Amino acid sequence: MKQKISIRRFLLLMAAAVLISVLMTGCGEKKTEESDYYIYYMNQDMTGLEMVAYEPETEADDTEGLIEEFLDLIDEGTDRVEYQRLYPDNVELERYEYSENHLELYFNTAYSEMSVVQEALSREAVVETMLQISDIAGVSFYVDGEPLADANGDLVGVMTLESFLDNPSEALNNIQTAELTLYFASMDGTSLVRETQYVYYYSSNISTEKLVMEQLLEGPVSDDAQSAIPSDTGLISVSVMDGACMVNLDENFLVQNYDIQEDVVIYSIVNSLAELSTVDTVQIAVNGENNMVYRQDLSLQDFYTADPDLVTEQVEDVEVDQEEQSEKEGLLDTGE
Repeated sequence: MKQKISIRRFLLLMAAAVLISVLMTGCGEKKTEESDYYIYYMNQDMTGLEMVAYEPETEADDTEGLIEEFLDLIDEGTDRVEYQRLYPDNVELERYEYSENHLELYFNTAYSEMSVVQEALSREAVVETMLQISDIAGVSFYVDGEPLADANGDLVGVMTLESFLDNPSEALNNIQTAELTLYFASMDGTSLVRETQYVYYYSSNISTEKLVMEQLLEGPVSDDAQSAIPSDTGLISVSVMDGACMVNLDENFLVQNYDIQEDVVIYSIVNSLAELSTVDTVQIAVNGENNMVYRQDLSLQDFYTADPDLVTEQVEDVEVDQEEQSEKEGLLDTGE
């Protein structure tokens, strides 16, 4: 999903992501009141979960009744000002299915529009709440009828107590943020458009150079630019040595779109990577080979430096949530 986000909202979300490391088992305040059941809510800062003691109206042996009562409570939220509803108003639980100690929750497509932080916190809150029902041993999430995948593109699968007890915030603590200056083709294909992306992604194992290339291949978020790199191009590798960045793409890079000038294609990559302090020059290879000329004039044996003269405009700053990206690309790899 493409989405324009204000800088102010980005800063708020970024602050939440930084603070997320304070989460501990249970993710919230100490229990101030003893109870057999607790409903989990998200705090207003979106930095953790809070447990609120609750006495169900349904008998403990009525599993279906408890499921419906707890799900209704989660959907309604709470009137307490220090907590907030787990989901945005457009996120709906369409139905649930329960059998053999397994609860399946089916959400509408809007679920996938939540930020990485909110999705992870709200999912944990729901699972922790529902697993208090004695006959439920596992919970699965589905979005638009499909099993939920995490921000690495891996299926989340059945969540149990073990999913959260050891380190309930392991995934959240791996959230990284990056501010990337990327260059895409103008709509007429004759120049470059600068786009600043604030990217949420998982794992610090991915290099910034690789992140830049992955975002370039995904294309711009703005509607005022287009991808310069031919569609379906795959990134084989990217490495840096002494300021020289070597980018190895697959054969789809040679599939030409002549509506975009050849120098715009090459410098979309070069200018974007050259924004990084680690990169001075860029060389491009196709399946490991660079003894060729790209189209008419641009030798892939050369090392290129940024060309600011090709840049004609700056589009609005945008935020990119890698969970949303997962719908389109299967997400970033987490290693080199």
